Amino acid sequence: MSLVSPFLDVSAMGDYAYDWALVDVETSGLIARRDRVLSVAVITVGPDGEQTGEFSTLLNPGCDPGPVEVHGLTVERLQGAPTFDQVAGRIGAMLQDRVLVAHNAQFDYDFLAYEFARARMWLPVSQRLCTLALNRQVDPPTDDMKLGTLAAHYNVPQQRAHDALDDTRVLAGVLRASLREAARLDLPLPLVTCPPRAESQFTPKPPKTPCAYRNPGRLTPGGPLQQGMKVAITGETAYARAELVGRAVAAGLNMMTSVSRHTSALVTNEPAADSTKARRALAEGVPVVDEQTFLRLLADVRPGTAHEATAVRGAPVTESEAEQVGPVEPVSTTTSAVPAPEASALPTASPCVPVPSPRPSQLLADTLDKPLAGRRVLVLGGVHADAAAARIRVVQLGGSAAINLSASVTDVVLLPGGEGDRRMRRITALELPVHDLHWLASPTAMDHNAVVLRPQEPHVMPRGGVIDLPMPNGGPAPEWYVTAGWAPQSDCEIDVVAFLLDEDEQVTFDEDFIFYGAPESPAGTARLLTGGPAEQTIALDLASLPPATRKIVVAAAIDGAATFGTVGAIQICAAAGSSGAPLARATLDAATTERTMLLVEIYRRGPLWRLRAVGQGYDHGLDALARGYGVDIAD
Repeated sequence: MSLVSPFLDVSAMGDYAYDWALVDVETSGLIARRDRVLSVAVITVGPDGEQTGEFSTLLNPGCDPGPVEVHGLTVERLQGAPTFDQVAGRIGAMLQDRVLVAHNAQFDYDFLAYEFARARMWLPVSQRLCTLALNRQVDPPTDDMKLGTLAAHYNVPQQRAHDALDDTRVLAGVLRASLREAARLDLPLPLVTCPPRAESQFTPKPPKTPCAYRNPGRLTPGGPLQQGMKVAITGETAYARAELVGRAVAAGLNMMTSVSRHTSALVTNEPAADSTKARRALAEGVPVVDEQTFLRLLADVRPGTAHEATAVRGAPVTESEAEQVGPVEPVSTTTSAVPAPEASALPTASPCVPVPSPRPSQLLADTLDKPLAGRRVLVLGGVHADAAAARIRVVQLGGSAAINLSASVTDVVLLPGGEGDRRMRRITALELPVHDLHWLASPTAMDHNAVVLRPQEPHVMPRGGVIDLPMPNGGPAPEWYVTAGWAPQSDCEIDVVAFLLDEDEQVTFDEDFIFYGAPESPAGTARLLTGGPAEQTIALDLASLPPATRKIVVAAAIDGAATFGTVGAIQICAAAGSSGAPLARATLDAATTERTMLLVEIYRRGPLWRLRAVGQGYDHGLDALARGYGVDIAD
């Protein structure tokens, strides 16, 4: 097999020529730290596009093979196959000094990393390339980004889906075509450095059991404790801290590792201590009790109110209920001087009865009435405020604002200074229409018959827009993927994070903070995925979240001296499944000085989950943002 084709001049590939190791694994489940690899295939390809090696094998995992109806690998077929540690050396030799390539590469990388660790070996991969992330940058006109769909689009034959070796051969063809498109558009490859970085400052404590009760509020003077109260402990105690926490949890209290305005009480024998918790309790007016008083109150904890499980899986939902849009006030991006999100009044959905959103055919008709219907516009140049205003105008005119050059871009708006953008050379070669700012005042409408809309065109959301996530078969989709993308940066890193919040908009425990140092919640219901240096995704299993989780906030933070005024816009896409068609898309701009930005909120609304595009920025960093949501971070 060769990556060479009549349409691909390998000698001119330059930045796209690497030693590749194309990989596919079939697994017993979806969680790498728990499930096992059942089969693996590796194809190596040189910088000239010629195949240099191939290996595939079934594996005996020593456990239940999981969804046989998906991969067809029964216990009987796997009997007699080698274990992973018996082939790890050969696989490692093929991966050594090569870029690992896979479709949804973090999945394959994570499973291989755990298998190598079980074999007491190190996965010899320093870079990986995800063809799913690469095609999200290319943005071909396909219904979704599944491997089979892309194979059909790129005319790559596929014989046996979910067969590791055949999938790897298909992957080779998809990679060839994707590299050709990336070269045509002059796109940088979304290479990810491996292993991912981590930082001890944010490392969470050991997990705890979520509290089953709602927070009833603060402890009143002389009053009793009530189940669900949030209690923190600071300073030296006569009893072991673990024993105090264990007794409190058994009584139904919600033991916290930090203090916020939602804390019911702080337990300390040194109320004048200069600890972070004591200072915060004093500032917020949180009641303080000593250890003996706390032990006495523990003997008579009053019953609390249990969390309601509102995400009903079996409730029938009509088509008009599956997607609803309520009126929402626009979100201000005025910088807040308070270094905590809890001090900011974020927009809330209107309490009025939700108005059913237009059905797909109606959305199409409404969109076609606007002059930029079906067009994707890239804005180049200008100061940040002018570029942000131009992108807002594009959306108002029915178009979609792009942040990078892709195959779906139909027009370019050039602001002052934009002619020096490195992408202009490629834009000129592609003969894309280039306009000045005045074009947005009265753009020429396209012939409706010439508008090329995908069968599942994403809903373009303005800042503050709200949409209900569809509930097929009466329940949420297994996983929702919220992907954030931005223009590649050379002088800073951008981190996408998520906070799983209770009714007080606080994390229940530190593991509810999902970030690069802790990219997965203990139950695997929330995960951070890295598709490249300019793309990160939060994957959410909404159906499996505990009832205490009322809202998920997805945010972005800049690691470095840069601000969102220099980084530019962040594009958000929400899709059901890792390679599903985007349901919604939003392009969000913060103000000039802000270093963190709330991107989206996903929150419960009766039996449904709603997604709101936020776009609220703050001047402070990730540590202050996390503290505001109750994460315990060392000073």
